[in-house]
Amino acid sequence: MLTGTAERFKLVSYEEASPKVRSIYDQTMQTLQLPFVLNWFKCQGNNATLLEGNWTKLRSTLLEGNVPNILKQLIIYNVSQERGCDYCAKAHGIFADSMSGLLSPDENFKVTDDLDSPVLPDSYKTAIKIVTKAAINTNQLTEEDFEELAKDGFTDEEIQELMAQADLVNMLNTIATISGIKVDNELLETEF
Repeated sequence: MLTGTAERFKLVSYEEASPKVRSIYDQTMQTLQLPFVLNWFKCQGNNATLLEGNWTKLRSTLLEGNVPNILKQLIIYNVSQERGCDYCAKAHGIFADSMSGLLSPDENFKVTDDLDSPVLPDSYKTAIKIVTKAAINTNQLTEEDFEELAKDGFTDEEIQELMAQADLVNMLNTIATISGIKVDNELLETEF
């Protein structure tokens, strides 16, 4: 098991990055509205082709589409928790919690504190459960799972988008775990 590993790949800082990598870093910071580059990107900074492909996939799958971003973040948070990927669970938990105001006016409410909270729409609970199953036990998905998503109001296009989260989270978790990266201090200190 790779838990507790030291960082396996050099984190390439913005200053050390090639012009191509620096351009991708700029895109990540602008798109994610962060004043720093996440370690998940920096651990790929020595390979511009890999970084560009993974950034494009992440951006298209997580940040675009019709499924609300908070739901996508909660899916990644939950799967990462289940798989024991500390980096992704903490990072996506922070992103999801930063959007808690979309679900509750209570300024102390953190959506990741209770994924069974009555504040969380039932459709979100269904999607989190089924996409977690898709990510961890793909071969156990049934036609009933897809019917349940449809019954909860997800269109075919949205169901495809949700299933893409299963693929995305596995990529995110694999890179984070293999790399041995730690959660960014800047992210832990960020007030959204």
